[in-house]
Amino acid sequence: MNPANLDILVLYYSRHGSTRQLAELIAQGIDSVKGCDARLRTVPAVSTVAEATQPEIPDQGAPYVELKDLEECAGLAMGSPTRFGNMAAPLKYFWDGTSSQWLSGTLAGKPACVFTSTGSLHGGQESTLLSMMLPLMHHGMVLLGLPYTQPELMTTASGGSPYGASHWSGVNGSHAISEDTRSLAIALGRRLAQIACKLQGR
Repeated sequence: MNPANLDILVLYYSRHGSTRQLAELIAQGIDSVKGCDARLRTVPAVSTVAEATQPEIPDQGAPYVELKDLEECAGLAMGSPTRFGNMAAPLKYFWDGTSSQWLSGTLAGKPACVFTSTGSLHGGQESTLLSMMLPLMHHGMVLLGLPYTQPELMTTASGGSPYGASHWSGVNGSHAISEDTRSLAIALGRRLAQIACKLQGR
């Protein structure tokens, strides 16, 4: 990583791995833009058992997000599997703890995008994407989606919308990411990084 490069945070929660795969494709798009580095981070699961804890370092995958990641990023991509048309509780729990960053305007003016995966084709992809935008709007972020200049938006049968990248994973993540979904996820990451550069005057 080049210390002079812009860090773009890719923050996600993934249960069966599909949202993580989307996050990695978005990171690939970010890394393809000169002067930008993707910073992959996740959140720990939450439990109804109050005494349950997660290890400080995940057994696998990306490290857990810290509030300093919000301060240090020049842009943010956020992803979650769908939970009844909404973001998953672990991600919501993280955002519920960012009042200090909201008050100080840590994320105000930074670009952001969202992505999701669902077990069923009509499992609430678009409502989940829209619900994830809400805390980002409260933080003053500049939201962006996928324009229809991406031809895959007109041909995809596996996910993808102007609100953000999405994937129909099937029950337990049995469907592989399609070429259309792959292209759209990479394009979303690239667009986020390009706009972050423009906002930074690079």
